[in-house]
Amino acid sequence: MEKYAIGLVGLAVMGQNLVLNIERNGYPVAVYNRTYERTREFLAGEAKGKRIAGFETLPELVAALESPRKIMLMVQAGRAVDQVIEQLKPLVAPGDLIIDGGNSFYKDTERRAVELAAEGINYIGTGVSGGEYGALHGPAIMPGGQPDAYEMVAPMLRAIAAVAEGEPCVAYLGPRGAGHYVKMVHNGIEYGDMQLIAEAYDILHRALGLSARELGEIFGAWNQGELESYLIEITRDVFYVDDPETGQPLVDMILDEAQQKGTGKWTSQDAMDIGMPLQTVNAAVESRLISALKAQRVAASQALPGPDAAYQGERDALIDDVRQALFAAKICSYAQGMGLLRAASDEYDYGLKLGDVAKLWRGGCIIRARFLNDIAAAYERNPALDNLLLDPYFRDAFLSRQAALRRVVSTAVQLGIPCLAMGASLAYFDAYRTARLPANLTQAQRDYFGAHTYRRIDREGVCHTEWQEQAEAARGQASALARNHS
Repeated sequence: MEKYAIGLVGLAVMGQNLVLNIERNGYPVAVYNRTYERTREFLAGEAKGKRIAGFETLPELVAALESPRKIMLMVQAGRAVDQVIEQLKPLVAPGDLIIDGGNSFYKDTERRAVELAAEGINYIGTGVSGGEYGALHGPAIMPGGQPDAYEMVAPMLRAIAAVAEGEPCVAYLGPRGAGHYVKMVHNGIEYGDMQLIAEAYDILHRALGLSARELGEIFGAWNQGELESYLIEITRDVFYVDDPETGQPLVDMILDEAQQKGTGKWTSQDAMDIGMPLQTVNAAVESRLISALKAQRVAASQALPGPDAAYQGERDALIDDVRQALFAAKICSYAQGMGLLRAASDEYDYGLKLGDVAKLWRGGCIIRARFLNDIAAAYERNPALDNLLLDPYFRDAFLSRQAALRRVVSTAVQLGIPCLAMGASLAYFDAYRTARLPANLTQAQRDYFGAHTYRRIDREGVCHTEWQEQAEAARGQASALARNHS
């Protein structure tokens, strides 16, 4: 019986497309799905005539693999991954490799990596980004685990990955959950990108009354410049599609409730756990949450009027300002995301190389964009760069556009158009560049009601003040002085 280079468990669309990609690049694949009917349909359809074999049971799948055996899981994140691993453990041997290619939470990957290592089983948690098309034609791949385990499949992963600037969009990222952590942050940045684009659309649509076709032309032009990216490209395409039932732009017929699978929320939560600012992604998550309050928003729109204002400026001036503002806000969002990766790398001992991360995001993945080349270059110039805004290129790119961002946010506020993410990006920039924030008052309040102490600017050490007692004495003195002067 022929032995297969890799086994894949889970034949939803992503799994099927990955199988076809792997086989097309010279690696015969054995497949298994919990319901064999799907396996049978796949073998009779897209997989027909290819070096792909289907098996009804996991023992049969494992027996059909070359040694050391390599098995990739493309099943729903969470309990299903643990269940399949438990089923595989008695079937595999020390030195074999299990790869989780789903959107697993990185802490689950950390746990599984430790447990499997104790039994001598290699384990890779890898992010796979690019959707169904990327899985088939070349995704961005973000693996983490033992370096030796990565080398077992490195040639295969390089063969199936997207290619950008002549380089495969895959690289070993670090131990244990490093790969899934990077994928999680990728998804958080994706949330931010999408919300910034949505706000740009909303401002242009509502302030200028632009049609979907006009917006398509604008986004098409933007995709020729510094905003060139997959998300801008597909946004352009969305505006050109009409609803066959009504003849209206299809985007106008879609209910304004954005759903989410949780990876953006995970990113925000972990940033708070580590203690890193992530305002733009947080705003994007919150925007999806408030979008879900559709019935309440409809009622509030009748009860809570906003400003009675209309945009009075020039059409082309606002369009250009929004273009510049979108890029400036995007810079701030990526500065936050890369800052989180740096902090997490230190916190979890991942040893991430941020330039490598930016490079593997250049192709295949959802956030692929021209300016990721510039991010990679920034970290090549200075691998210890604390913040992307401090790189000369990005500093100048933002500063030359900050006036436009301020004008756009101001215009949106005056017109009553919410811009949570753009406003958050601008607030992040202003907070980051501020040498003295009002946190001194916050610390005073905390010490007042909870004796949490504070530090002083003029000497070392921790201090505590009896605020109420001293304030009452000071107020008494002030009252006495006032009486004397009267």
